[in-house]
Amino acid sequence: MNVLITGGCGFVGVNLVIYLSQKGYRTRILDDLSTARPDYVQVLRSAGSPEVIVGDIRDGDIMNRALEKMEAVVHLAACTSVIESVENPKRFWDINVSGTLNVLEACRLRGVDRFVFASSNAAVGEQIPPIDENMIPKPLSPYGASKLAGEALCSAYYHSFGMKAIALRFANLYGPYSDHKTSVLAKFMGWAREDHPFTIYGDGNQTRDFVHVEDICQAIDLSLSSQDSSGDVFQIASGKETSINRLVEIVREVTDKRSEVIHQPERKGEIRRNYSDISKARRVLGFEPRMELKEGLRKLWSACTQR
Repeated sequence: MNVLITGGCGFVGVNLVIYLSQKGYRTRILDDLSTARPDYVQVLRSAGSPEVIVGDIRDGDIMNRALEKMEAVVHLAACTSVIESVENPKRFWDINVSGTLNVLEACRLRGVDRFVFASSNAAVGEQIPPIDENMIPKPLSPYGASKLAGEALCSAYYHSFGMKAIALRFANLYGPYSDHKTSVLAKFMGWAREDHPFTIYGDGNQTRDFVHVEDICQAIDLSLSSQDSSGDVFQIASGKETSINRLVEIVREVTDKRSEVIHQPERKGEIRRNYSDISKARRVLGFEPRMELKEGLRKLWSACTQR
């Protein structure tokens, strides 16, 4: 299958290109390179030298060129910071919503009828966990609202045009090539490497569901080949709840670092408790997370210290 990956030079994109190439997919990347690192591009070349088109998903001509001879799209390109979305909501709407609409419409006009959308638990907002697909979404941030709008567009393009569009709500991602990310886990690993204190916003009892990027790639692969899940949304996660305080303990254990912990005031727009019920993804897609958090962090730490 020929697959276009938007945002393919980012954290998930690099891992996905490697994963899909090993599965026999032929990939092309569309990325504006705004967050790409030169070493990531080198990794992509060594993964089979996929074609990289430099451009913006909001540019119709670029999208038309990128979709030539493609059979499916994995849409990863997005602005992803919750905090930045509070500071600049219009930019997040422009890229995450208008940009997604532009990609979907280009797919429709080009006859590309398989579409996998990278959503987020932020679309659901503050709920009593475990989070499942039947809960009424209540996003707390413009970022979450933009991802919910993307899910709605996928549903609309399925029901209106028959496009095989699937939305995957990712939990908190981690794994190789995430050094530049602003997620709590990426920051903790970076601080451990630099012997920097760990900063926790709030009391540290807030919880997240941490899922390894290899498991995300597995879910995308399953979605690309799924025959009966179009127009649907799936929670993609580990299904396990981990507090930030516990995360610090695990990071200290796998890195053998004992940096102090500094507490700062809780930040606006952030969810207190979050973990997912992944039974629907198991039942419909055949998804099964394989990487335990401690083992995933050991592998990540090993990779960090070797670079």
